[in-house]
Amino acid sequence: MSDSNANAPIPEGFETRAIHAGRDFVSDTGAVTPPIWLTSTFEYGNPGGFDYTRSGNPNFRLLERALASMESAAHATVFASGVSAITAIVSTLKSGDVVVAEENIYGCTYRLFAQVFAKFGVSIVYLDFTDPAALDRIAEHQPVLVWIESPTNPNLKVIDIAVVAEAAHAVGAPLVVDNTFASSYLQRPLELGADLSLLSTTKYTNGHSDALGGVVCSNDPEWQAKMVFAQKALGLQPSPMDCWLTLRGLKTEAIRMERHSANALQFSEFLEGETNAVRVWYPFLPSHPQHEIAKRQMAGGSGIVTVDFGLSLEQTLRFVESLRYFPKAESLGGIESLCCHPASMTHASVPKEQREKVGITDSLVRFSIGIESVEDLISDVRDALARLAL
Repeated sequence: MSDSNANAPIPEGFETRAIHAGRDFVSDTGAVTPPIWLTSTFEYGNPGGFDYTRSGNPNFRLLERALASMESAAHATVFASGVSAITAIVSTLKSGDVVVAEENIYGCTYRLFAQVFAKFGVSIVYLDFTDPAALDRIAEHQPVLVWIESPTNPNLKVIDIAVVAEAAHAVGAPLVVDNTFASSYLQRPLELGADLSLLSTTKYTNGHSDALGGVVCSNDPEWQAKMVFAQKALGLQPSPMDCWLTLRGLKTEAIRMERHSANALQFSEFLEGETNAVRVWYPFLPSHPQHEIAKRQMAGGSGIVTVDFGLSLEQTLRFVESLRYFPKAESLGGIESLCCHPASMTHASVPKEQREKVGITDSLVRFSIGIESVEDLISDVRDALARLAL
């Protein structure tokens, strides 16, 4: 898995590394892109040391090297999905362990905590990490992990990663940051003091809505060993095809994220200025409560815009289903725009009382802004609102 240039310095630019960091392979034909190693098993004694794809595959290794570079990490382990990456981390815990987590998190993360790992005696305490008082409460719970997203899903709270990292480390707890909504291009948690950065590579990393994947990145060899063990022992490995597609998508992450961010900012300004929305959330809007933190730790606002139109549940669903350029769908981060109703979709597994406590109301709509003409996206929403006579 190496060539004559393997020891050359890695170029520093993100865009350059995104293209070249995953090209460390040998080709008998001179191909400039790697093949897809679609094999379940390998002959013993091969130069790469592979034996069985559940235990490793060249496509895994190429993607891991590239993603480690993107996240400023020494190590990366790829998984079948973002949820698999989450599972790998939480699988390292034991009965009696406590995790202190941000209260506004991805619905599947909440479901894993509440319905899977709670059965094994792992306790989760939820705090609002935008409240400075929450930092003082970490110690009283004696956590073995502190878990945050930034921005959060779907309310786009921006958590000060460096501040939370300092508070977590003060009580001896590693900080896990789900970096999915930001992307590696716009934010690198390890540079801000986090111990583990995870992403659903299905989203912005791949960017084309055609491959599932997840990754956990760290600078700690002990955590890396735990992630490799979880990948093998729990059967959490991705497919070689999905790794190849993700590596392909990664090459354009920088230019896609620039367009996602520019479109989303203009789209959010339209919602805030030209509609009767009760509230619009977007990290790079000056009205965002953590706008200054976002500008400090992110290179752009990313592509998610969340809005509360103050509609009834029936009106909200009618609005979502009437859009032309926003398919009603879960997920995010692809080149095409999507629209999601979190209360009935991504966060349906979260009890209604808990949803509403953290601001996920029936009138909340989450837009994943793609790279289309933003004028068309704005016109689509304007027309849909007009049909509701709003």
